[in-house]
Amino acid sequence: MGRFQIVGEDAIRSGKCTDIYFQRVAGVLEADDVNPHVTMEVTAAALPDPWGVFCGLDDVIRLLEGLPVDVDAMPEGSVFSANEPVLRISGRYRDFAVYETTILGFLCHASGVASAAAHIRLAARDRPVFSFGSRRQHPAIAAMIERAAWIGGVDAASNTCAPEGIPLAGTMPHAFVMCYPQPEDAWRAFAREAGPEVPRIMLCDTLSDEKVEAVRAAECGATAVRLDTPRSRRGDMRAIIEEVRWELDVHGYSDVKIFLSGGLSREDVVAYRDVADAFGIGGAIANAPVIDFSLDIVEIERRPYAKRGKRSGVKQVYATAGGGRVTLPLTAPAPEGATALLSPHVRQGAIVARPNMDDARERVLSRLSSLAREG
Repeated sequence: MGRFQIVGEDAIRSGKCTDIYFQRVAGVLEADDVNPHVTMEVTAAALPDPWGVFCGLDDVIRLLEGLPVDVDAMPEGSVFSANEPVLRISGRYRDFAVYETTILGFLCHASGVASAAAHIRLAARDRPVFSFGSRRQHPAIAAMIERAAWIGGVDAASNTCAPEGIPLAGTMPHAFVMCYPQPEDAWRAFAREAGPEVPRIMLCDTLSDEKVEAVRAAECGATAVRLDTPRSRRGDMRAIIEEVRWELDVHGYSDVKIFLSGGLSREDVVAYRDVADAFGIGGAIANAPVIDFSLDIVEIERRPYAKRGKRSGVKQVYATAGGGRVTLPLTAPAPEGATALLSPHVRQGAIVARPNMDDARERVLSRLSSLAREG
């Protein structure tokens, strides 16, 4: 253990970060020389919403690289439903048993964040959505949070450790405004000193009424004003936003936009998307419910076999020509015109396909466009 209470990559990769019972039973199996060939599938029996976004596959592939296993999976960024297998692993059980904890941790957490981001992206319609929630999570996983949020459809992320290729966005903290004698001094300094590529979005609720500070910020060169009033002080937030919009307009600043943040939920986005121009979302994305995946044996020594409550046999999920989905035994004929969704990613430890973050994002955005058209 290093300076901070975090687990290093070496411990994860070596299988030392696991539930203790996996280590214990691995020893028993080895002592009895039991090591059957199994196929295990990752499924979720229930979801927080009608559909989720599959994310975290890249980490799973990197984890299992070099092990004598096969991995088939849906493409990262796929929209999936409950009980659909999103990933399967085939190999000798002892060769990967201790990795179950990590595999599920990668998939459950990242898929939860990506799913929440996608649902908020859909709710926002044409309004930009930014991921502002990495401070609500341990800094060691900031890159994962921002990557999953980006795949889920956010327009930018706030954390400087976001993976390369994700645009960064941010405004200013209340502490910055309070470091100056008056908010105007802070706004003018920001307008003067921030790089030309930085939007002049001024925080307008530090000391005075939001509509008063918004007009004063516009006078200092704001291109947008951010309202981040703590929930305990909000009152009627819609009325506040409408007052700010009115005062900006009547004072000749109709081109100044309103950026909303501060503990926003998906329901808030729906409620304010007609009066706010953009949203900074924190915990509703970063603290999203995990997807409750499980990893279960469905085949032993190539014979269908499953515990109670699980369907035995290896399966394939198909996207049908009519836009539907169907899950069938892998040995069953594919529906005419259907596309098989689980495809090879690892063969005997060799990576044959690796997810691309931006392709995964486009996969989500394409599906969201279809859902938006469907109403």
